[in-house]
Amino acid sequence: MRAEFARDRGHARAASNGLRTPDILEAPTKHRRHLSMPQPRRRRHGPQPDRRRALELLAASRDGATEAIMIAHGFTVEQMVDLCIAGLATATPERMVAGGRTFEVVRMTITEAGRRALA
Repeated sequence: MRAEFARDRGHARAASNGLRTPDILEAPTKHRRHLSMPQPRRRRHGPQPDRRRALELLAASRDGATEAIMIAHGFTVEQMVDLCIAGLATATPERMVAGGRTFEVVRMTITEAGRRALA
């Protein structure tokens, strides 16, 4: 009787071995996020501002832009790598001769996916 009384009050219930188990442990487990206020859903429309600026720079030039030009415009190497990983741009190594010296530079060009992201 005592176990039934405790269970009716919602405190605990007696197990078959005589130990009491809190009812909260017997409740169905649902993983819910309890937030004080509903959070707005953020949807991105198009690429991020820096990514968009980089894609616009690459789209403006028929031959793309070298890594040095991109850095001069304020982009980091990490941002350029992210563009390539996302498939929005490609990086191609090239050799240039200037002042009798041979330099290896990286030229970035926009892909069709990058052009679609700008549209």
